[in-house]
Amino acid sequence: MVLSEQALKKIDRELAKFPADQRQSAVMAALAIAQDETSWLSPEVLQFVADYIGMPAVAVQEVATFYNMYNTKPVGKFKISVCTNLPCALSGGERAAKHLREKLGLGYKETSADGMFTIVEGECMGACGDAPVMLVNNKRMCSWMTNDKIDALVGELSAQKVELK
Repeated sequence: MVLSEQALKKIDRELAKFPADQRQSAVMAALAIAQDETSWLSPEVLQFVADYIGMPAVAVQEVATFYNMYNTKPVGKFKISVCTNLPCALSGGERAAKHLREKLGLGYKETSADGMFTIVEGECMGACGDAPVMLVNNKRMCSWMTNDKIDALVGELSAQKVELK
């Protein structure tokens, strides 16, 4: 089985929110649940979600590739999205992105050799007043990211590498 019973139960809860003839309405939630479990949405996972929900695989793939919160390629344990849209760029987003890229020795869409980090440019995160902002694994918003705060974040996340062993 591609996804665990626990993940399927979560998807079933999402499916229950919609009429039986509108199961496709749960596709975004189903993809998020699948990604939480697998870390990225492989073609096999996309096909599984499509079959489980009962919609064409191409439609599921369209959703997964349209939204940047879905990983359709392998990413590091920590995907850090940096907002570089104009409001954030004007408030230090480009500086923050440059510092993060230099600190990790990575460009956008690159993953560190140890598999810990991937950096991506993010679309507007709706936190322009908190700029510059970063989002870790689509779940943790980090605001007002100075160089010191970026260094602390990378240090905190890097410390979790020890826990992986």
